[in-house]
Amino acid sequence: MSVERFSYDDETPRQFLWAAVIWGIVGMLVGITIAIQLFEPRANLTSWLTFGRLRPLHTNAVIFAFCGNAIFAGIYHSSQRLLKARMWSDVLSKIHLWGWQIIIVGAALTLPFGFTTSKEYAELEWPIKIAITAVWVVFATNFFMTIKVRREKILYVSIWFYIATIITIAMLHIINSLCIPISPLKSYSLYGGVQDALVQWWYGHNAVAFFLTTPFLGLAYYYIPKAAKQPIYSYRLSIIHFWSLIFIYIWAGPHHLQNTSLPNWLQSLGMVFSIMLLAPSWGGAINFVLTLRQAWSRVKTDPIIKFFAAGITFYMMATFEGPLLSIKSVSAIAHNTDWIVAHVHSGALGWNGLVIFGMLYYLVPTLYKVELYSKKLANVHFWTATVGILLYIVSMWISGIIQGVMSQSLNAEGLLRFPIFVEIVSAVLPLQMIRAAGGTIFFVGVLIMAYNLLKTALSAPKPVAEFFSAPALTSNKKESFPSLQLRAENKGALLIQLSAVAVLIGSIIEIVPLFSFDQKEGSISDIKPYTPLELEGRDIYIREGCNNCHTQMVRALVSETKRYGPPSEAGEHIYEHPHLWGSKRTGPDLQRIGGKYGNVWHWKHMNNPRSLVPQSIMPSYSFLADATLNTDHTVKKMQALLFMGVPYSNDNITNALSQLTAQSAQISTALKTEGESVANENSELIALISYLQRLGIDGALAAKNKEESTK
Repeated sequence: MSVERFSYDDETPRQFLWAAVIWGIVGMLVGITIAIQLFEPRANLTSWLTFGRLRPLHTNAVIFAFCGNAIFAGIYHSSQRLLKARMWSDVLSKIHLWGWQIIIVGAALTLPFGFTTSKEYAELEWPIKIAITAVWVVFATNFFMTIKVRREKILYVSIWFYIATIITIAMLHIINSLCIPISPLKSYSLYGGVQDALVQWWYGHNAVAFFLTTPFLGLAYYYIPKAAKQPIYSYRLSIIHFWSLIFIYIWAGPHHLQNTSLPNWLQSLGMVFSIMLLAPSWGGAINFVLTLRQAWSRVKTDPIIKFFAAGITFYMMATFEGPLLSIKSVSAIAHNTDWIVAHVHSGALGWNGLVIFGMLYYLVPTLYKVELYSKKLANVHFWTATVGILLYIVSMWISGIIQGVMSQSLNAEGLLRFPIFVEIVSAVLPLQMIRAAGGTIFFVGVLIMAYNLLKTALSAPKPVAEFFSAPALTSNKKESFPSLQLRAENKGALLIQLSAVAVLIGSIIEIVPLFSFDQKEGSISDIKPYTPLELEGRDIYIREGCNNCHTQMVRALVSETKRYGPPSEAGEHIYEHPHLWGSKRTGPDLQRIGGKYGNVWHWKHMNNPRSLVPQSIMPSYSFLADATLNTDHTVKKMQALLFMGVPYSNDNITNALSQLTAQSAQISTALKTEGESVANENSELIALISYLQRLGIDGALAAKNKEESTK
C-alpha cells in the first residue's frame, strides 16, 4: 500500500475568519446607525448616509461579508479534514479569498452612492454580479476537485450541505441577475412586474435557505460534534434532514408575496411547502440538541457549548416562525411590518451569529494551537449577545404586531381607526429605541469577541504546517453498494447530480409556468409606459432606496383598499423593470399616491418632511432640488425597455429629451406659480415629483373602467 504525506492549508481559513470578524464589526455598526435613523431623522447625515442607501449596505455586509467569510472559513477548515485532503489548489483558494474581499469593497463603494438594482439581497450592479459569478466558479472548482482527489471515501453529511449550497446559490444568483446593462453601474432587470417579483423572492427566500441555512447546517454537523466530543446523535436523521430540506425549501419563496397580485396558486404553493419545512428543520435541530445533551455537564464552563446550544434554539424559533408567517391570514397582519424584521434577525444574528461565534471560539485556538485567551470574556460575550438579540427581536415582535393591528383596525362604522399613517409610526418609536439598544449591546459583544480572539492569536507561536500520512486513494469501482444513499456517499459526482435535481424540480415547476402567465389583466389599454422624465424620476427613487421604506402593492384587504384605494392588479406592473413592490412599510404604500397631493406638497415634503408632517422620521431630500438631472442615458434606457417589451414608439425615443425638458418646465412653472422658489428647473427633485405624480394613475383608471364594465 502506497502512503502519501500531505498538509492542510490552514492559512486560508485563518484569513477568512479574520475577514468575518472585521466585516462583522463594520456591518453591525452600519446596522446600529440605521436603527437610530428610524427614530432620529437627524442621523441621516448626508445624501450618501441616508437610511435608504445604508440599509442595503447593512444587509449585504452582514449576510455576504460577515456570514459569508465565516462560512468559507468553516468550509475550508472542515472540508480538508473530512476529505483527508488539502484543498485542490492553493492558488484558487487565494483567488477566492481576495476576490470575495474585493467584491465586498465594491459593495461598500457603490451602495452608499446609490448604485443599486433595488432587488432585495441582490442590490449590487451588474459588473459586481459578474465578479461574484467568477469567484463562485473558482470556489466551486476548488471544492469539487478536492472531492475528486480526496483520501476519505465516504462523504460525511457536512459535505452534502456544502454541495447543495454551491450548486443552488450559483443557480439562484445567475437567474435572478439577468439584466440589460445601461451603463457601467446601471442596469434594468430582464424580468418585469409579477415575473420579476416571483424570480426575486424565489432568489430572496432561497438566498436565506442556501446561504444562511444549508452551509450553517453543514458547519453545525461538523463543529457541534467536535465541541461536544460526541458523534452526531443520529446519522439516519441527518440523511432525512438533508434530502427533505433541500427538496422542500426551494418551493417556499412565494410565501413572501402572500395577498399580492401574484397568482393564487403560487401563493398557496408557497404556503403549503413552507409549512412542510417545519418537519425537516426541527428534525435536524433535535439531532443537534441530542448531540449536545451528551456535553450538557460542560454548559456552565464551556462558552462554545453555550453558543451552539443558543444558536440551535434560535434556529428552532426561526424555522417555526417562518411557516407561521407564510399562512395568508398571519401574513396579512405581519407582512410589511417589524415582525418580519424580528424574524430575519432571529435567524441572521440569533441562529447564524451565535453559531459563528461558537465556531470562531473553537477555530482560533485550534488553528493557532493555543488556549483561548479568556473564557470569562467569552462568557461575557455570550450574555451580551443573547440579551442584545432578545431585546432586539422582542421589541420588533411587539412593534410589528402593533403596526399590523393599527393599520387594519376599523371602527364600528367600518372606517379606519387610524387613517393617518404617521400615527402608526409614532406608536412604535419607543420600540425602535429598544431595538437600537439591543443591537448596540449585541455589537459590544462582537467587540469583546474580536479582542479575545486577537489576544488568543497573538499569544500563539508562529503557525507551522503539520504533515500527515495516509493511504493513497484507491479505486472503488468493484465495490457494491446496498442503496442509492450509500452510493451517493461514495460517489461525489452522483451526490452533486442528485442535489441539483432536488432543487431544480421545485424551481422549474414554480417559475416556468409564470412566464406563460398573462400579466395583461384588466383594462391594460389604460396602462402606459413612463414618460422620459418619469422614467428618470423612477431611477432616482431607486437610487435613494425609497423602496426600502415604501411598498407599491395595495393588497386585496379591506383596510388597505380603504386606506390606499383599489387593490393592485398584475397588469399595472407589466412595464416595471424591476418591480418595486417592496417588503417594509416604514412609510405608507405609494401605489396610489399619484394625484393625491399637488406638486407643491411634494416639493415641500421632499425638502423638509417635518414642515408638513411634524412626526415624520423621513430624511430630508433637499439635495435633490439642487442636483441637475443627468439625461446622458435616457435614450439608452428607453431602448433597453423597448427591447424588453415596453411599447415605446420611435417618436417617443427620438424626441425623448425634448419631451423630458417640456414636462420638467411644466412642473417647474406650476411650482413657481404657487409661490415656490425653483433655482434649478432641471433638478432631480422635479423628475422624482413627476414619477410620484404618475404612480397608480393608470391602474386606478383601469380599475374604474373594469368596475364600470361589470355593472
